[in-house]
Amino acid sequence: MNQFITTQAIVLKTSNLGEYDKRLVMLTSDFGKITVFAKGVRRQNSKFLAACSPFSYGQLQAFPGRDAYSFMDFAVSEFFEKLRSDFEASCMGMYFLEVADYYTRENNDDLEMFKLLYTSLRALTKTCGAEPVLDQNLVRRVFELRTLMVNGEYPGRDNMDKLSEGAEYALYYVETAPLKKLFAFSVSDNVLAEISDLCDDLCRRFIGRHFNSLDMILT
Repeated sequence: MNQFITTQAIVLKTSNLGEYDKRLVMLTSDFGKITVFAKGVRRQNSKFLAACSPFSYGQLQAFPGRDAYSFMDFAVSEFFEKLRSDFEASCMGMYFLEVADYYTRENNDDLEMFKLLYTSLRALTKTCGAEPVLDQNLVRRVFELRTLMVNGEYPGRDNMDKLSEGAEYALYYVETAPLKKLFAFSVSDNVLAEISDLCDDLCRRFIGRHFNSLDMILT
């Protein structure tokens, strides 16, 4: 008899089923991306009504089935409320979720992508408000670069056109920094523009996919 699983999870996307149920796609620390069917969570008296929405992070308990999991419990420790209340940050966060969904696979070892997504969403919250601590575009570019690195698609600085000294150092930092310090740096506007152009080119070459959330960011 299968035992239920307990793992840390982030909700990537959801869809409604029937009158009260939801289908959740979640990225977990132990089982990669999984599909979870959550019965009754859309009822007004459900304690999981808010929890079963994109960005929610916490400890999931679910029962494994043949093709998907059945929802048991989700103890949310982070709702990323700042992202939900800031339109631009919310769109950027949804882009991060879309990229993570694109790169991860069902029941695969995607722990590094899981940790990167969580760290990047936390950094994104620091771009919200009247006095942001971090630059939102820099957070985006760091996330894109590190995602390519985690998934083995980053070509390396030796295979790029000549970069300025500032851009060269920024890329080196993103390549080597531990996750907890990944966003602990800043660059000039000129260097950020150079890195942005580079990221756009790399994403076209190695991802080559349209993400709907980017339309909201770029309009």
